[in-house]
Amino acid sequence: MVLNSNIAIDGPAGAGKSTVAKLVARKLGFTYIDTGAMYRAIALKALNDEVSMNDVSGLARLAKDAAVNLETGPGGEIRVLLNGKDVTEQIRKPEVSRVVSLVARVPGVRKQLIEMQKALAEKGGVVMEGRDIGTVVLPEAKVKVFLYASPKERARRRREELAQKGCYVDSFKMEEEIAERDRMDSSRKINPLVPAPDAELIDCSSLTVEQVVNIIMEKVCHS
Repeated sequence: MVLNSNIAIDGPAGAGKSTVAKLVARKLGFTYIDTGAMYRAIALKALNDEVSMNDVSGLARLAKDAAVNLETGPGGEIRVLLNGKDVTEQIRKPEVSRVVSLVARVPGVRKQLIEMQKALAEKGGVVMEGRDIGTVVLPEAKVKVFLYASPKERARRRREELAQKGCYVDSFKMEEEIAERDRMDSSRKINPLVPAPDAELIDCSSLTVEQVVNIIMEKVCHS
């Protein structure tokens, strides 16, 4: 695989995209880009500014005026900055998760962030993950992957992730929220969540992170 190629990883909430993408990027020496974090930052800003999730023009203006940056921390972790403030932890809170799909469906928000994402990947050598990377943001990516898992398994993983941060969510409620996010992401009119025609589909319900990474690395080596 040439060094300036890009890798697109898509999939629904809780499929393990971030963990897998980070490891693949580390193995290749590529830059990891979490586009979902960018939408979460806008969602957080909307909540803080009390902008209605039904205010399409207001959300679009907010996205246009907001400065969202991804930086690598001292330990190699990705930090999310919103208007210069580190919001890495805040954007993962349940209240943000509940509304991020509402924000992401707004055409003006998507247009603004997609332009930023394309610019970040312009020089190549990135592993970018999200909902529409292989279909919209990086349709020319050499390697495209669509990760998915059962809603029950994804809910379990997300509960464990939140529990490690001291946030506990009812299992049934988490499954309901994930199912609703799936519905919104896959049914939105603008850039819905669908696999790219040439994407590798990987059901990671019963696979370890290492197994998923190995499958992707194998695809990279043969691309």
